[in-house]
Amino acid sequence: MSDTLYTGIATSTGDGRAGGRAQTNDGLLDVTLAIPKEMGGPGGATNPEQLFAAGWASCFHSALKAVAAQRKVTVADSAVVAEVGIHPTAEGGFSLSAALHVELSGVDQGTADQLVAAAHEVCPYSNATRGNIPVTVDATVA
Repeated sequence: MSDTLYTGIATSTGDGRAGGRAQTNDGLLDVTLAIPKEMGGPGGATNPEQLFAAGWASCFHSALKAVAAQRKVTVADSAVVAEVGIHPTAEGGFSLSAALHVELSGVDQGTADQLVAAAHEVCPYSNATRGNIPVTVDATVA
């Protein structure tokens, strides 16, 4: 593997997703966790799926911007909405799924589709999950 450019470090303490806390080593992220109401918990705090979705949406958006710049395509405005689902498995565990919805303006649908496909090839989150969980990606031109 090549040289590491950066390592993000976070620690989970307490009861994990059931009222625990997650904090980065620099203190910039410090959140209380809760099981969502949809999973029988109290809600009222963030959860690992939301954190994963936020990270993937941000990373994918950066990949999209980089691909557009590399191809000298001007995108007027853009947003990435990441949906991360958690599912029970037959073995009693859990698995994830994801859907990435990319909204773009200033380009035609064909260009948008090409940019999103290229971003999906270079995004580290996309590369980490490829072949491991079901992922759908779509582009909408506004």
